[in-house]
Amino acid sequence: MADAPVLVFVRHGETDWNVEARLQGQQDIPLNERGRAQARRNGEALARAVPAIADFAFVASPLMRARETMEILRAAMGFDPTGYDVEPELLEITFGAWEGFTLAELAAKGGDAVARRAADKWGFVPPGGESYAMLASRIDRWLGGLAQDTVAVSHGAVGRVVEGRLRNVAPREVPMLEAPQDRVLIYSAGRAEWL
Repeated sequence: MADAPVLVFVRHGETDWNVEARLQGQQDIPLNERGRAQARRNGEALARAVPAIADFAFVASPLMRARETMEILRAAMGFDPTGYDVEPELLEITFGAWEGFTLAELAAKGGDAVARRAADKWGFVPPGGESYAMLASRIDRWLGGLAQDTVAVSHGAVGRVVEGRLRNVAPREVPMLEAPQDRVLIYSAGRAEWL
């Protein structure tokens, strides 16, 4: 991957649903104040660490929390907040009928679906939702189309899949990768570096 474009991956800032451990999926939840501060911090860190960042493409998931993060990030770098593209392939994994619930709430409803998910996070498909394996197909298409150095703002599951693909992590380990909201991951020349 030494000839591949540089990819800067940023997870959206914190939301109230993150704090409550609710499955957000593709629900359009706004950032909270801490999430906005995380986005500012990440923009400032990028501006210091990547001098040529103005030449990168900027893309975000269509969901509000990713777009708001991108706009704060760009403003913190001194750029037009709206100067980015929206990329539907970067939508978060969907949890279908589970969105809005915590895993504890779902487990309390009975059945063994939460336990089955815990046993196979890569392959498990929630009712009306997506598995990590299904998400990976979407992200593979997006990664395969990257033609220039890019800053992408997206979501936790998307970031895990991106990291897994770029670092050749075994699929079953991908759902357990870190997905911090207060750090930025830069992939360059086959290496990954956290800011």
